[in-house]
Amino acid sequence: MDTYAKTKLNKVRVSKRAAYDRETVHAILDDGLVAHVGFEDKDWPMVIPMIYARIGETLYLHGAKAARFAKALGKGVPVCITVTLLDGLVLARSAFHSSVNYRSVVVHGFAHTVTDPDEKAKALTEVTDRIAPGRWDEAREMNDKELKSTGVISVSIEHAAAKVRTGGPIDDDEDYDLPIWGGVVPVRQVFDAPEDDGRLVEGVDIPESVSQILRRSTG
Repeated sequence: MDTYAKTKLNKVRVSKRAAYDRETVHAILDDGLVAHVGFEDKDWPMVIPMIYARIGETLYLHGAKAARFAKALGKGVPVCITVTLLDGLVLARSAFHSSVNYRSVVVHGFAHTVTDPDEKAKALTEVTDRIAPGRWDEAREMNDKELKSTGVISVSIEHAAAKVRTGGPIDDDEDYDLPIWGGVVPVRQVFDAPEDDGRLVEGVDIPESVSQILRRSTG
């Protein structure tokens, strides 16, 4: 199917802003850099910001095996993952109608620890390259100690929905006669010039992975 089933779990209240097709959901997930991962741990709600990668209908998260998320999520528990891209500040003539333009996705699924070595290696490669495309091949390979201490969690996308707002403010008709500015302040993500750590070996230039990051701001 090209769309995710609409259920009580993922139904968006404002239907005109909702999208359930995989193309829209995947595009937002692939444009985002940080996901907020919600789960329950010892009867307390937890939400942790994490980098991630999508491979098909699976999201991958990684971090230290000893971390709270790895211990809590590895047993097939339900999770909610959200990704939001802020595109503009919408300033209406009334505070009530002010808003933001955004693209967001909410995913529900079950988390599992990745134990297969090949799947784990592929997931770590994708997560690394999500931040800097091609960085995995540029960097030193992870050694056995690093691999053993790194936990990878997979979350299959069981339910998903996107919500998008675009355009300017929608004021009450009578408010358009007020001498108050209304409009949108666009928001975009910008990457500044890279700063090396001061310990580069002589002759090392900016790699292609970093150049690709910079092209995101101009492309």
